[in-house]
Amino acid sequence: MAAATGWYRDPVSCLHTTLAALAAHAGEDPLAVVGLAWRFTYLPGDVRPEEYYWPCRSPDLAAEVLPHHEVRSRWRVADPGDPLADLEATLAAGRLPIVAVDNFHLPFRPAYHDVHAAHLIVVHSVDREQATVRVSDVMPPAYAGPLPVADLLRSWCAGAPADEQDVFFAGGPAENDARWLDVELDTPFPALDRARLAQACRANLADFHARDRHTGLTGLRLYLEDLVERAAGGDGEALTEAYTFGWAPQAQAALHGELLRTLGARWDDPGLAEAGRRVEQVAHRWTPLRVTAAHSHAEPRRHATELARHAHELRTAYARAVAAVGESV
Repeated sequence: MAAATGWYRDPVSCLHTTLAALAAHAGEDPLAVVGLAWRFTYLPGDVRPEEYYWPCRSPDLAAEVLPHHEVRSRWRVADPGDPLADLEATLAAGRLPIVAVDNFHLPFRPAYHDVHAAHLIVVHSVDREQATVRVSDVMPPAYAGPLPVADLLRSWCAGAPADEQDVFFAGGPAENDARWLDVELDTPFPALDRARLAQACRANLADFHARDRHTGLTGLRLYLEDLVERAAGGDGEALTEAYTFGWAPQAQAALHGELLRTLGARWDDPGLAEAGRRVEQVAHRWTPLRVTAAHSHAEPRRHATELARHAHELRTAYARAVAAVGESV
């Protein structure tokens, strides 16, 4: 099978890679698009077992991930009588559909016929005569090429049932079956110059400094305090959720940090580059917290002290990064 050659970064999930694929298809720089926003949001009771989970306060997923760009998106459900028709219509309109699938049924995924997991891929074309669709998925091991329609339909329309081998990304509700994300990008986007970057960073900082129980530095503090308290109380479900939830803010921090560091080097701005490194440290600090949560969800009390230490280090990293971005702006 052919390897995909699209845009990818190690800390990101299929949500960022598929949106980056759409940005590249529209002629935009993927990092400048998916790396401009940096926020923290946690919505209690909202976390779902999906690789592409994102805390959304509105139904528009793409707009929540890319708040500084003119984008619109809507989850749609395929017509059971002709599931390919919507994909063909979207492609004919010049847009690439993002399809929610189960890795268990995809021959190019390592989980094929082994583990169920909710995942996203991009569809580039439909060939009814050959009964294939051309898809791309840059998540390792990465693939771009034909996929039999029968395999697509199995992975797309069956959902991702609960799987004890993957308690983090399988077992979503049945209404997720046959979903696909229709995304519209109002390109070309404005050039990412110093003024536009400063505007976006100020908006990001305003979100971090807002006194909201679910967002910013306040939301982060309350989330981490609650996580440690629940672990000490023996709540393993909270730790399972933490691994799933943490992927979104970790990926966002990694991308925003890389963008600031890259632009700082390009513009010969050491302060901006240093701010980027500070934000990247936030992404690094998510790793021990998520991994500890994943490995201790069966024995939460035993690892509560370790989890508390990682939570403190993560909060410290956020505070330093927010201060560094404020200074650079």
